[in-house]
Amino acid sequence: MSELTDLDRTRLRWRARRGLLENDLIITKYLDAYESSLANEDVAALTQLFELGDNDLLDLLLARKEPEGDLDTPKLREIIHKMREL
Repeated sequence: MSELTDLDRTRLRWRARRGLLENDLIITKYLDAYESSLANEDVAALTQLFELGDNDLLDLLLARKEPEGDLDTPKLREIIHKMREL
């Protein structure tokens, strides 16, 4: 597991900014709790989530939908589960 540099952390938080406040709040809580322990695999999975539209992301985070297709991976399910718990 390689550690994120300060620049990596800043970039990750910048990419995490969303158009919906609800998404911002959930993602920020997740990053506050887990950022220091994120591995490259986690960052790659988060990047996949950040590519979703705001409403699709919110549906996943609020358990209105479950991950499917390319998003249906153990790592993404783990991250989404952690975000839902916060």
